[in-house]
Parts: sequence; C-alpha cells; structure tokens
Amino acid sequence: MADEAQPMEVDKATKKTSGSSNTKGFELPWVEKYRPTLVSEIVGNKDAVERLQVVSEEGNMPNLILSGPPGTGKTTSILCLAHALLGPSYKEGVLELNASDDRGIDVVRNKIKMFAQQKVTLPPGRHKIIILDEADSMTSGAQQALRRTMEIHSNTTRFALACNQSSKVIEPIQSRCAIVRFTRLSDSEVLQRLLHVCRTERVAYVENGLEAIIFTADGDMRQALNNVQATHSGFGLVSQENVFKVCDQPHPLLIARIVENCMAAQLDKAYEGMQALCDLGYSAMDIITTLFRVVRNYQAQEFLKLEYIREVGFCHMRILDGVNSRLQLSGLLAKLCKISFNAKA
Repeated sequence: MADEAQPMEVDKATKKTSGSSNTKGFELPWVEKYRPTLVSEIVGNKDAVERLQVVSEEGNMPNLILSGPPGTGKTTSILCLAHALLGPSYKEGVLELNASDDRGIDVVRNKIKMFAQQKVTLPPGRHKIIILDEADSMTSGAQQALRRTMEIHSNTTRFALACNQSSKVIEPIQSRCAIVRFTRLSDSEVLQRLLHVCRTERVAYVENGLEAIIFTADGDMRQALNNVQATHSGFGLVSQENVFKVCDQPHPLLIARIVENCMAAQLDKAYEGMQALCDLGYSAMDIITTLFRVVRNYQAQEFLKLEYIREVGFCHMRILDGVNSRLQLSGLLAKLCKISFNAKA
C-alpha cells in the first residue's frame, strides 16, 4: 500500500511547489511550450542546424527542402530561420501552408502566386518566405505549377519545403532547392531535453520511466514530449509501467523473452509469448515495430542480429502491404528459430 500511495504524494508535492507554472503547462502542450525560438536552440542534427545558422546570420537564404523523419525539428527550424531573417516583419513576410490546408493546383495558382506578387516592406536584402509543410503530400499537378512560380518570383520570394521523403518531391523542384537532411535524434539528445522539461515542470520521474519514454519515442522529440506530458498528467509519476500504459505498446521485456526463446530455437515458447500479446489486443504492426527495436538493441552475435533484422524487415514489409495476420508473425518466429538452430549446428 505504501508503494501505491507514493506517486500521489509526489504528485501533490509537485503541484504545491510548481504553482501557476504547472497549471499553465496543462493548458499548453509541452511540444509548443518548449518549441525552440532560435536556430541555435534546436536539439540534434548538428550539421543541418549549423548550415541553417549560417543562413540566418548571412541572410542569403536559398530555396530549401528539409527532409527527414517526423519529430526531428524540420518545421521548427524553418520557423526559427524565418523569425531570424525577418524579425518584426515576420507576419507580413511569411505564408505558411500545412498538410491540413487545401494545397491543390488552384491554391498554387492563386494563393501562393498572389502572395509572391505582393509588395511587402522587408529589411534590406531579405525575401518573403513561403513555408510548405508536408510538401511530399502535395499533388503532382500542384508541384508542377509550383516550380514555375519559384522561377518567376525568385527575386522577391524564397520557398521552404518540409517533407518526410524528399524523393516524393518532383525532381525539377529538388534541383531548384538546397536539400537539408534531418535524422532521428539520438537517445542522449532526447534525454537531455526531457530532463530540462521535467526539471522546469517539476515532474516526478524514475530512471526507468525516462528510459521507457525514450524507447517509445524512437528518436522523435515530439512523441517523447507528448508521452511524458500524458504520463505526468495521467499518473503523476513517470515510471516504466505508467509509460507503457499510456503509450499502449507491447512491453519490451515481453518481446525480449520472445527473442530469447527464438535465440534458443524454442519455437513453442516463442509462439506462446507472441500469442499472449495478440490476445491482449496488440496488432501485428505494434508487435513487429517493438520487435525491431528490441532486436536492434539486443546483445547477440553481429551475424545473428543482422539475419534477425533482415527477416523482421521482410515481415514488416508484408504487414505494411496488408498481410497482417497472426500467420505472418508465426512464420517469422519459425524463421528466426531456424536461423538460431543453423547457427548452433
């Protein structure tokens, strides 16, 4: 009983000491509250941030494509860069269109073209900036119309496109832009930011709780901050058990047991573990995603680990194609056990 009461006590103490700051934290998502405002404050992707820092200092901004996984700071980088370049003229000099906005060919021909033609008073040597978030979801026709607009108004306007896959942006636009690539953040970078947020918000946490947050986020800073806020507001204490309740992902220890049984070529035990996860209601996608993360960090022979990752990758591809039955996971376990059996032989 004493253990169960502890989180509540910590939470009450937290609320008392934090005062109005904590209340404010609940009103505003921490993703927005702790979004960097300067290019130099952006976490991770040191090379990309340094390139953007040089652009913000010199003021000579080219058309940009920022490409990389979600939650790595692409949109934040563009917004910080626009603020640094335009300062007080930000509102008049920036047009931001997100994936939620209609961005078909008509919007490019009308809204974007009209904004590019507008006369705006800006600091000397600065250009208007059009930010297109999730640019890889724009229609092909809109992208074709955009490339001509980029050429005609190159004297007054710069374009900044953020996307997850630069290959989905047509080549004529790619050739007109400088491509800046972002990668997933390292665990230490995510942890450093989480510790700062937890200290500021007076969040009660234990070490394995932050480890669980980092595991579930997988290099996505947005996901990490959302998970820690959801766990804190739901349970008070950020612990491993509470994090996996909030995130509703298969517990990595359960997945690790399945991997151990596969390493020992014990198919029946591995299948029992997988069946238990399926009976708990986890989808094949949930299981295969966590399985990949566990295998990637598993302590095993390099050759064996690479073979496991290869088979998990093939299974993941089939599940993405829609073949997400329990039979796929069962076949994967059989292949993993066969790899281990052949390695021992």
